[in-house]
Amino acid sequence: MIKAVEERMQALRAANPDAQGPVPMDLVTASPSGLDPDISPEAALWQAKRIAKARGLPVQQIEELIRAHTETPLLGVLGTPLVNVLELNLALDRLARQSAGGAR
Repeated sequence: MIKAVEERMQALRAANPDAQGPVPMDLVTASPSGLDPDISPEAALWQAKRIAKARGLPVQQIEELIRAHTETPLLGVLGTPLVNVLELNLALDRLARQSAGGAR
């Protein structure tokens, strides 16, 4: 498992050369199913520069979308904040379609 985590960290660093700070743990560990749609806000923000570059958008806009799609814990205390990656990607796709429509 340690080897797998180290390999994932190396791959993430290579894919996100502009990311600052340590790789968030939820990006290098896997759930038993490997299909969890949620990541921590820290993990999403850590990847913001790469996403901005890939989508051709300002980093600030990506960060705002991440914050807008961060689900807070029940009653503010039960659980941890999470970002649903599918919902965030759908929002990014909608934004790209709106931008393309406005450019015509």
